[in-house]
Amino acid sequence: MSKLSTIQWSKLFLAIFVILSFSAAGVGIALRNIWVIVGSIILGFLLMGYGIAQKKKTNA
Repeated sequence: MSKLSTIQWSKLFLAIFVILSFSAAGVGIALRNIWVIVGSIILGFLLMGYGIAQKKKTNA
């Protein structure tokens, strides 16, 4: 069995989006735009919370 078939693609993409969201907060800091900072941090925490909830649902 290939290792490629064991990758959980939805969880991988969710993790990438969380990382991009928190990276966008860094861009917002560089641009000194409070709305980009706050929005990307909130989005990052929401996505991370969703991922944790999905993991708890599948492990329970």
